[in-house]
Amino acid sequence: MTDKIPVTVLTGYLGAGKTTLLNRILSEPHGKKYAIIVNEFGEIGIDNDLVVGADEEVFEMNNGCICCTVRGDLVRILDGLMRRKGKFDAIIVETTGLADPAPVAQTFFIDENVGRRTKLDAVVTVADAKWLSERLKDAPEAKNQIAFADVILLNKTDLVSKDELSEVEARIRGINPYAKLHKTERARIPLNEVLDRNAFDLDRILDLEPAFLEGEGDDHDHAHGHDHHHDHDHPHHHGGLKHYHDEEMQSISLKSDKPLDPDKFFPWVQDLVQKEGPNILRCKGILSFKNDDQRFVFQGVHMILDGDHQRPWNKNEKRDSRIVFIGRNLPGKKIAEGFESCVA
Repeated sequence: MTDKIPVTVLTGYLGAGKTTLLNRILSEPHGKKYAIIVNEFGEIGIDNDLVVGADEEVFEMNNGCICCTVRGDLVRILDGLMRRKGKFDAIIVETTGLADPAPVAQTFFIDENVGRRTKLDAVVTVADAKWLSERLKDAPEAKNQIAFADVILLNKTDLVSKDELSEVEARIRGINPYAKLHKTERARIPLNEVLDRNAFDLDRILDLEPAFLEGEGDDHDHAHGHDHHHDHDHPHHHGGLKHYHDEEMQSISLKSDKPLDPDKFFPWVQDLVQKEGPNILRCKGILSFKNDDQRFVFQGVHMILDGDHQRPWNKNEKRDSRIVFIGRNLPGKKIAEGFESCVA
């Protein structure tokens, strides 16, 4: 599996700082060979002095990185890159400011050729600390990008007050409590915090998300799960930090300490993603099946699910099943009841 090239999908609103991040990757002497796929050169504003011997679609940078545009089919571009001499350490796909990252992510699950040689590593969203609250009001894409992310760079933090910053952070957490959040200025961040995260690797579903394991206090201890969704967008206070519950985007966490019946669970979850797929941006979970000594882990993007046995349960490990759904207008009660009906 290790010879697959990791692919990072980079998304974020126009002006949030994606270009700054990309230009850093393309010009810093990091000694790695990255291929960056962008939508349009003009849009990303790549400095022409960095470019070596440009042919029509593919540009080589002075630091050995490659940059190319998607003029059409991502799959075709990836095929072309794979045929080039020399291996890449990683590929970064930049989506336009308005794009939903999901279809790009799905490419890596659906297309066999692509899936054989590359693997989706993480979805990274760059958000603008100053303008994000406005964007969340008027742009569904901005919410999608936050909900979908594995890593969020809350950028331009130097342009807002402390209070504004904690407010925008609370809003992000109201939409996606599971992503890794970094506060940055001028997109300055060690590249290893953005690249090589392995967030889509089934083996690492939990490493990256201690919050997923620990839950948030007692909220998660009852078997019917907890729907992070309240009727009003009023922040309510928890030890000084405001918690927002987004009107349409929720994360629903479910937990059961009784083993599940796979013959009930799989049909239920398949049916759920068929019906609710467009509204479910991401789902992931760890499952304990009856008479099964192995942990089963799965994750999904919209209607596409991927899962496998991961490893044996440790002796001292609590055999809980936990699932998280992140999406818009999800029928929390119905999902929780369905999950409960899967108990063996």
